[in-house]
Amino acid sequence: QVQLVESGGGLVQAGGSLRLSCAASGIIFSINAMGWYRQAPGKQRELVATITSGGSTNYADSVKGRFTISRGNAKNTVALQMNSLKPEDTAVYYCNFQGQVGFARNMGDYWGQGTQVTVSS
Repeated sequence: QVQLVESGGGLVQAGGSLRLSCAASGIIFSINAMGWYRQAPGKQRELVATITSGGSTNYADSVKGRFTISRGNAKNTVALQMNSLKPEDTAVYYCNFQGQVGFARNMGDYWGQGTQVTVSS
């Protein structure tokens, strides 16, 4: 099992910035990728940004140039720097982990509980 602890959500005015952080804990053998997804009311969960163990990144078109995903000094942490926030960025943001966990090294896909980001106009 992997536990994901997220932090950094909150309320910000349009044009402002927020930084989300996520730390994974548990018996982690390897990490394939970590990332952030978001879900706005009445909408499906969507990809925001991901980063692989090799450092390759992928962003949703809607956040390119505004958001930056990065790994922390600890390999099991990931951050999302969000700049130039817009009201349409309002959503619950979820941290995602994909990798081998446990002594059996089973592939797993885990989610955090989510952190609310609200951007006021």
